Amino acid sequence: MWALRRAGNPLRIRAQQVASVRGCASLEVLLTADAKNVEGHHDGDCQKACCCRKPNPPAFQLPFSSGQFAWSRSFSSQPGANSGDKDDEVEDGFSDLEVPPEDDKKEAALTSEDNSDEDAAGEIGFPDVDADAKPEKDHIKKAFNSTLLKAMLEAPRYEVTKALEKWANDGNTLDRNEVFFVVLNLRKRRWFSKALELLEWVDKSKLLEFGERDYASRVDLIAKVHGLYKAEKYIENIPASHRGEIVYRTLLANCVSEANVRKAEQVFNKMKDLGFPVTIFSVNQLLLLYKRVDKKKISDVLEMMEKQDVKPSLFSYKLLVDAKGTSRDIQGMEEVIERMGKDGIEPDLMFSATIAKHYIFNGQREKAEALLESLAGDDIEKNHVARKILLPIYGFLGKNDDVERIWKMCEDNPRLDECMSAIEAFGKLGNVEKAEKIFEDMFVKWKTLSSKYYNALLKVYASHNLLDKGKELIKRMDENNVRFGTQTLDALVKLYVDAGEVEKADSLLHKLSLKNKIKPHYSSYIMLLDSYSAKGDVHNSEKVFNKLRQIGYTGRIRQYQLLLIAYLNAKAPVYGFKERMKADNIFPNNVVASLITATDPFVKKKSISDLLD
Repeated sequence: MWALRRAGNPLRIRAQQVASVRGCASLEVLLTADAKNVEGHHDGDCQKACCCRKPNPPAFQLPFSSGQFAWSRSFSSQPGANSGDKDDEVEDGFSDLEVPPEDDKKEAALTSEDNSDEDAAGEIGFPDVDADAKPEKDHIKKAFNSTLLKAMLEAPRYEVTKALEKWANDGNTLDRNEVFFVVLNLRKRRWFSKALELLEWVDKSKLLEFGERDYASRVDLIAKVHGLYKAEKYIENIPASHRGEIVYRTLLANCVSEANVRKAEQVFNKMKDLGFPVTIFSVNQLLLLYKRVDKKKISDVLEMMEKQDVKPSLFSYKLLVDAKGTSRDIQGMEEVIERMGKDGIEPDLMFSATIAKHYIFNGQREKAEALLESLAGDDIEKNHVARKILLPIYGFLGKNDDVERIWKMCEDNPRLDECMSAIEAFGKLGNVEKAEKIFEDMFVKWKTLSSKYYNALLKVYASHNLLDKGKELIKRMDENNVRFGTQTLDALVKLYVDAGEVEKADSLLHKLSLKNKIKPHYSSYIMLLDSYSAKGDVHNSEKVFNKLRQIGYTGRIRQYQLLLIAYLNAKAPVYGFKERMKADNIFPNNVVASLITATDPFVKKKSISDLLD
């Protein structure tokens, strides 16, 4: 384990909560209106029916600061813990397991939809039922034809309870497996509020007796809909016999999802105080948290694992390998992989692909290609998972023949995920027409598509600066009633930013996030902030910076760095910036410290003659 303890790097956090705010203008208006006019229309005292009021800050917004993490093994948050080293100066590294370092813009083309948050979700799982007690196939088949699911999907957002009561009055009976199936489907659609209302109705109606995992599921949904504070208060009302480790680890996972270091540490300590054992699940949550916001603490977690005799899981090794690769420590990454083999844990295909990507990003192309060949294997024609993974990587490497070869294996009877990977791959090769043909062929076979397949093509348009095609695709999504998600917003922002229309991108991000009641990705705001800061636009840089803080993105140093660059490019002085950072419990790395000095009006700038003297 000692060989692992140097791993770590802060990574992008993608909190995925739903803000309860009102929608606004139609998409057609937003896409065609002048950005300034649209912004002014909605920010003023407009009385038009399409207009929306500025919402109150959503309940999930909590301060991001690291409090004292007091337990006997010196596992604590110390002042300066967020200070960066040379790896931090590039800032942010990979976005989870897929995004390359920001200093290599070309490598950003290898980004895919997959990310470690999905791994984290798999590690967390849905706590509705025991992992060893999932519904059998016949129950799943019955639930698939669920009248309850149909009622929930058709119910208007604010009439869920009414729809449930009608469903019950129609003579339907409730089954635990069916509830599990419906909640699972609502979660997949990110309709957390509907899922929560369903569980609340079931509990209030006393139709089923709740167990610990049912309460844990409700805690998870409350955290996502109403915030951590409400979830924590709800736990106090859970019967003591059901207030166990599963309930608290669900709260811990949501603290990590929001990157709330102070609260995550408090929950972890409380679990210890209550006598719960230190499990690999809880440890992995800490590794995930510190990998993103403070890599220096990873070694503390590993030391604690040794003392508590907690064995790493595959997910633990995914986090550690990614941290090493992100730090460009390939030798260290290989040592972690070697230790993983000694522990008898084999990497899965996605994990192996991540290793190959780290080799690519660090210039070791031969090692990457050798690993990719082993991933392909002899049964590539039957291994659709390998095909899905290999297509975008070969596209990034410029291997047109390999992309064509693998796609030919899929073409006669493709799966949805293979089509999405192919769109991404041909987009990376610059073959936009081929990517468009695959997209259109998908409609012939499946008739309707969810937003993530539109997003794949939208990202191709954004990468090739095809603004008009991107706008048409977005309008098509709207006409087909496809729900906009955070990935769509992120791609849309990139589309407009790369076309030089930063203000329009800003306006669309604001209005569409309200209209679709979603919390945009951190990266969406960072694209805006990066563009504004490069132009020395202090006003808009401050506006985006404050928006990041308002909705809970306050744990990373990148946004402070970009804000300082805006002041530097504007040749404007900055007052009290150190105090601003200290209030957020963020401590400057070397680059930020230099920027603070360069923009501080009270620091005497030495002239050349002063330096010569």
